[in-house]
Formats: sequence, structure tokens, C-alpha cells
Amino acid sequence: MSHVIQWRSGTVVSHGRAWPGCQELVVDVPPDTDDRAGTTLSTQAPVRALAYTDVVGTPRPGDRVLLNTGALSRGLGTGGYALVVAVPDALPADAPPAPGHLVKARYTPLQTLVLGVDEQESAHHTMLRDADDLAALPVVVADLHSALPAVVAGARHAAARAGRPQPRVAYVMTDGGALPAAFSRTVATLRERGWLEACITVGQAFGGDLEAVTTHTGLLAAHHVVGADLVVVAQGPGNLGTGTRWGFSGVSAGEAVNAAATLGGRPVASLRVSGADERERHRGVSHHSLTAYGRVALAPADVPVPVPDDVVGTLPGWPDDLTRTVHEQVTALADAGHRIVGVPADAALAAALEDVPVRLSTMGRGFGQDPASFVAAAVAGLHAEALRAV
Repeated sequence: MSHVIQWRSGTVVSHGRAWPGCQELVVDVPPDTDDRAGTTLSTQAPVRALAYTDVVGTPRPGDRVLLNTGALSRGLGTGGYALVVAVPDALPADAPPAPGHLVKARYTPLQTLVLGVDEQESAHHTMLRDADDLAALPVVVADLHSALPAVVAGARHAAARAGRPQPRVAYVMTDGGALPAAFSRTVATLRERGWLEACITVGQAFGGDLEAVTTHTGLLAAHHVVGADLVVVAQGPGNLGTGTRWGFSGVSAGEAVNAAATLGGRPVASLRVSGADERERHRGVSHHSLTAYGRVALAPADVPVPVPDDVVGTLPGWPDDLTRTVHEQVTALADAGHRIVGVPADAALAAALEDVPVRLSTMGRGFGQDPASFVAAAVAGLHAEALRAV
């Protein structure tokens, strides 16, 4: 049996960036002195590490820390930190007694107990006990976490253009990618700037403003507790894919469409689109969107498709044939029962995307390299805001 954790011990040298729930560290990791196979960190000390402060406390310079270095050793992008498992000589104090029996990351050494928004000890239990309806709340579903700021930017742009108050947006974070919400600097910044009213972590994801067991209870909490005007559902940072039709974590986007429709919401399927991805299966509309919405989603959804003006359609990174290709590909989703909605994408929307308070990035590409990725997400937010006004 192969080991699932690559363990190292090191000493904290200094602090890096910090945001709510996270502290970056520089950790000195001595070269290996034994014969463990597969070692790749011998020449990489010091290393960049991340501590989830709500879990392990805040390590100080000079503290000895135990690290999980597996993702770092394999050069993974989103997860490419050494992760602090414990500060053995400076354990954090026990949390004071508190209600809550939802266990996240359960049966792992780092399982975390939280208070579920709808459990009996919650102040919201009575409200949610028999809750069963979203009252036509617009719910934008996206495959990738990177779509979140673009969706919200599109919704805010639509509201400003119509002279309406900015929408109260709730983010329901599923557990297909990162489990700790604290890992996402995007969420932290959008919360700080008032672009997100709340983050709700569901399934095994944890650390949101509210915790929920399922996507269904997360959506109900967004409506009844947060009072959201629209909701974005997407996995946390990171996307696991195997290059196969069904082996990708974003398949849950189809299930989220079903959940929103079952509860009486208005599901809006945000397309994953790229004009720059070198992989053929992700050019134009990604096969992930075609599978999740075309095969997994059994309930009909609105599928916003960008209709670019002369400015957007000639942006660097927007191939000449991209618009035609996307509109041809989405006919498969129309055949599956979804409603295709052409949404104008103009220079003002592009400017709104360039004014987002976080760095837009998907698969390492920014707005300048792959604008279609973010425009496609933004028109989903724009359409969702239009639904709210109906």
C-alpha cells in the first residue's frame, strides 16, 4: 500500500501573507538523512507552507511544525503548499464549549466539528426545519471556482446599469475542490469588499460563514437565513480531472442544477468556455459543461451564451471562430431540454471584469489571455440579475 501523506518536520523562519483563517509561512526543512524513496524536497528548503489558523493555531518564527508535503513535492498548482498538520510544541488552547455536531473532513486526523445552520442547536433550526422552497431565487451554477468573481461582477454590472441596488450574493461552496473555505483568497476579498454577503460551505467543505450538510440545505440557508438575491454554487479552489468523460469533480454542477430546480429556484448554468486552452476537449464549451449539464442535470436550466460586440469579439485571446463554435456546441444542451439565452457582452462588461477586486485567473490564464472564460461566467451573472428583476 502506498503512503498517502509525505511527512516532514521543519522550523518556521518567517510569516508571509495572512488572511482570515490562513497564515503563509516560510519553513526551513532539513535535507533528508534516511533512505525514504521518492524524496524531492532535499534541495527545496526552505519551503512555502500554509497554516489553517482555526485548526492548528498560528505558528511563530522558531516553532517546530509538522508538514504534509505531498502536493508540494508533486508540483501541484492550486495545492502547492506544504500544509501545517500540527505545531507539536505549541498546541492551541481548546476551544470553549460550543454547540454543533456536524463533523467535516470526517474520519480523517483533522476532522473538524462545526455548528450546522439547520441542526437542532442552531438559532436557525426552527426556520429551516420545514423549509422547502427557494421562491424562484436565481441560482448560478459553475464548474470552476475561478468563475465566482466573474459571475458576481456580471450581476453587479447588470444592477448598476439598471439603476437597482447591488444584489446580496451568497456563495455555496461544494466539496469538489479545496475543503477549507479559508484557502480561497478570492472569497476572503469578496467578503471584505462587500461583493459576497456570505459563504456557505456544504458537504465536507468547511469554514464558511454558515455550515450545511448538503447543497440543498446550503441553498435553503442562502434564501431563508442570508436573504440572498442570488446564489452562486461552485466547488472550492482546485479542480480534479482525469481526462475522461466522467472523471472530473465539476460533474457536481449538474447535481446542483437539480437541487436548485427541486427546491423551486431558477437554475442558471454558467458555461465553462475557453478560447486559449490547448486541450481540444476544453476549447469552446468544455466537455465538462456539456457532460454536467447535458447528462447529469435532469432539470431544465437557463444557459446564458455570450453574444460579443465588436470590442469583446476582437479581444486578444478571443479567436475569430470562437463565438460560432460556442453557439454550435450549445445546441446539444438545447436538445437536452435547457433554454439557451443569448446575452450581449459589450465593452462595458469587459471593463467591469477588469475592475474586479481580485485577480481573475483560470488554469493559470488571466483575463488578457483567455477573456472568454470570464465573459461566459459574467453573462451568467448578468442573466441571473435580470431574473431577479422580473
